[in-house]
This record gives sequence, C-alpha cells and structure tokens, in this order.
Amino acid sequence: MERKILLLGDPKLYQISEEVKKEELGELRPVYEDMFDCIRGIRRDYGFGRAIAAPQIGVRKRLICILTDKPYVIINPSLEFTGDERMELMDDCMSFPNLLVKVRRYRSCVLRYRDENWNMQEMKMEDDMAELIQHEYDHLDGILATMRAVDNKSFVMKE
Repeated sequence: MERKILLLGDPKLYQISEEVKKEELGELRPVYEDMFDCIRGIRRDYGFGRAIAAPQIGVRKRLICILTDKPYVIINPSLEFTGDERMELMDDCMSFPNLLVKVRRYRSCVLRYRDENWNMQEMKMEDDMAELIQHEYDHLDGILATMRAVDNKSFVMKE
C-alpha cells in the first residue's frame, strides 16, 4: 500500500527514530512492504527514487528500504566513513520531490545492519550508493538534506 509521504516542514520528520527490536520484525513486515510501494509510486509520479526511510511515512523506527538491483531491508544501520574524500551533488528527496539541494557527502562508507531475517550484514558503498545511504541514515536522526545544504544558494526547484 502506498502510504502518504510526509513533506518538508512536517514536525515528525525532525524526530529521532528508535531502534527496532527483534520481536517487532513481524509487525514491521507490512511497513517495509508499504515503503517499497512508496518508492515505486515516487518513480511513477516523479521519475526518481531508490530508497526511503521509515520516518518519511511517519514510522519512528530505524528502518530503511532500498530498491536498486534488488530490494534491501536495512534495520538498525550504522555507518563508518572510510576516508576523508567528499563529493558535492544535487540531492533530491521524496519529502520534497520538486526541490534539489546541493550537499556535501562522504564518497565511501561501510554500512552495517540487520536484514529482514535479523542477520547481520555489511556492505561497502561508494559514490552514488554512499550518498544514498547517508541521505536515508540522516532521516533516522531527524536530519533532512535541506539542513545539510552547502550554503544558502544551494536550492533549485525542478520544472
């Protein structure tokens, strides 16, 4: 089911999410299925979208879904940056689908998380995938890309 995605300015987007407990896995399955539906809906309506964080649909849990080569359910992630090299890019977000924001992100990182079966996983991510996971991870801490803008001229409206 495509849930309503919270939009920029909604106070719920600025809250810190709680860790998922193992016993919550069953009740969260419909949530991450809805999150994948939201990604597909944004792709249909706006032509972009690879990932979404649970807070964007009003669920204050440390849960991210990525839909790239296959679906990934990322529970209680942690990030480790593997160098000082950074990149600047124009970032988009499902919570402000017509706005781009210039941000600076680390070029590479290691993501550690539990999958939907509660198994520990680790992924080395670089470039666009590193940027993507940093963006979604920020959502879990109540941080939006607008708060990471390079400067006050870093905002561009899409046509």
